[in-house]
Amino acid sequence: MFARSFGGTTLGVDGLIIAVEVDSAAGLPAFDIVGLPDTAVRESKERVRTAIRNSGIQLRQEKVTINLAPAGIRKDSPGLDLPIAMGLLAAYGVVPADCLQKSFFAAELSLEGECRPVRGILPMVIAARQAGLTHVFVARGNVNEALLVEGIKVYVLDHLRQAVAFFNGQEALTPAAAAAENDELPMTEDFADVQGQFQAKRALEIAAAGGHNLLMVGVPGSGKTMLARRLSSILPRLTREEALEVTKIYSIAGLLPQGGGLVRQRPFRSPHHTTSMVAMIGGGSVPRPGEVTLAHHGVLFLDELPEFSKATLEVLRQPLEDRMVTISRVHASLTFPSSMILVCAMNPCPCGYYGDESGGRTCECSPAEIRRYTRRISGPLLDRIDIHIRVPRVKYQELASTQKAESSASIRSRVEAARLLQTKRLHAYGIFCNAQMNHAVLRRTCSLTAAAQQILEAAFQRMNLSARSYDRIIKVARTIADLDASNVIEDRHIAEAVQLRNDVGLAVE
Repeated sequence: MFARSFGGTTLGVDGLIIAVEVDSAAGLPAFDIVGLPDTAVRESKERVRTAIRNSGIQLRQEKVTINLAPAGIRKDSPGLDLPIAMGLLAAYGVVPADCLQKSFFAAELSLEGECRPVRGILPMVIAARQAGLTHVFVARGNVNEALLVEGIKVYVLDHLRQAVAFFNGQEALTPAAAAAENDELPMTEDFADVQGQFQAKRALEIAAAGGHNLLMVGVPGSGKTMLARRLSSILPRLTREEALEVTKIYSIAGLLPQGGGLVRQRPFRSPHHTTSMVAMIGGGSVPRPGEVTLAHHGVLFLDELPEFSKATLEVLRQPLEDRMVTISRVHASLTFPSSMILVCAMNPCPCGYYGDESGGRTCECSPAEIRRYTRRISGPLLDRIDIHIRVPRVKYQELASTQKAESSASIRSRVEAARLLQTKRLHAYGIFCNAQMNHAVLRRTCSLTAAAQQILEAAFQRMNLSARSYDRIIKVARTIADLDASNVIEDRHIAEAVQLRNDVGLAVE
């Protein structure tokens, strides 16, 4: 007999519906899976046969052929265990074959027949809805994730026996219901806890308001890491569309917390400086998202920037410019999103105390050592970082002060107001923040006063700026003007943007 069930796998950050075609016929006993299965899927035949037997169902010894369509795409999800089992049971007449035509199945099976959660459920269920499937059967650990998709019925399966009983009318299953979401999330990292560092906080506010990349240079212990970790607390709240994108990525990467559900906080990724090029950009034989994609709609923080390998840093150039990564393999070419804010921190020299005049410690590095250290970061990469600031040592009076600093909630309100202005101005171009503007959009939307143009011209000549740096200074100035609720870019906005571009001085020359 022939039967068909539907499962899924992931392709990049999207789901792909797999038609599981099962044929059972008389002949020498065999169990073959075709259609480019990987090792985990090929091994599913042992799990499925044992799970069916341990569920109390005895099948005849026949020649079984299972095809996973489309056949030209590699399948790597153990979640195909359940649709293979259901297709096999339908082919043997254990369950009605016509009942499976509007159902989607995704779960790994234990040898006892228990259903286990798998990663990538959200994009697969979205694909199932688009394919016209109306009933989704998943393991209990994936139910909250599947319920994020509207317009379908989600059923929880703890054991294969439940599915058999349900389709035979012997047991009723109630569709799962979504739990109420809490809109307010606790804020663990708050700028109210940061004493001093007013210029650095201002630079972070501008970076958050316009989506700009940022480099902080300062002596050890000046608070660079502490400041970077609080950037997420002043970014605008995720929209539902953005939250679904982030949740899809984390689902595919297997990084959703137990029980799944919608990711409500902007990502903050801080990979160690030993991170490889593939881990940073994504890849593998079956491409998986890297750190630049895991930081999508959030922050990618690179601490001790010169300690990263040169190859790892250089692969960041294209994602920073295009806000996406395309990875080509033999069987597919996949595109991963990477629209994030890059925040970097570094010491000014190998010993860390170059230029620290107030700390009582002198730099012991030679000029040649400082040049070698800072030249680990290429000019093209620095050119893609909009804001360069020096973070000085915090003074005792600032640390001992009992006056409460401005909270993240207060800063976020200004950031959200500035982002709202940008959204209204840039919506027609399909972008939502100033950092995403290309040169054509910049020319149409950024008006400079005569005084601002004079300051920009003088800075361009004196600093020997590139065309990219010219655009990025205007973008930062446009963000500063948005924070001031100004329709045009004035001389003070350009002056502050130029200072933020050149504030680290010789430290990164």
